[in-house]
Amino acid sequence: MILVTGASGTVGKAVLAEVARSGAKHRAMYRSKAEAAKAPAGTETVFADFSDKASLAFALRGVASVYLVCSPVRELVQLEGNAIDACEAAGVRRIVLNSAMGAGDYGKSFPSWHRQVEDKLNATKMARCILRPNSFTQNVVTYFAPSIREQGAFYGAMDDARTSYVDVQDIATIAAKALQDGAHDGKVYELNGPEALTYKEVAEKI
Repeated sequence: MILVTGASGTVGKAVLAEVARSGAKHRAMYRSKAEAAKAPAGTETVFADFSDKASLAFALRGVASVYLVCSPVRELVQLEGNAIDACEAAGVRRIVLNSAMGAGDYGKSFPSWHRQVEDKLNATKMARCILRPNSFTQNVVTYFAPSIREQGAFYGAMDDARTSYVDVQDIATIAAKALQDGAHDGKVYELNGPEALTYKEVAEKI
């Protein structure tokens, strides 16, 4: 049994769809009944919260592999740490962790938070695969669409800095394989797209 956490999120939703397509027995974790109703056909759903250890224990019953992802909130280290502890207690064999590009290289913000979670996971006896994606292509729509619609512009303090965007579907394809294939155990994959773009180049493409 595979458990996909963050199943209503940008990446979690794509991972869930990929796992469902594979035919593997799986379960999706939600906090909202409305979101759970959108799960792919054949998906078992469960309601749980990273801050509620009892609910995590219930969600993890019979689970062998877990896709672990959390929103980039200040409590990320504690919340994902709770999930790792619960996985250990439940006898989970493998975790595929959605980390971030630059984890450990920066002293503040979410890359360093992700590294703390990586370190906790690496200290366990569970098999693990760590994915470190760069900015999602989908974030262009998520964050820029409102001002583009209203003003024909988007904004960011980036100057000529370049970002190598990666599509969440590519992340999902890798995650789904790692959840089912021990060949990826112990691996750390830094994921980025085929080209690094400035905001000016993004605007030209749009």
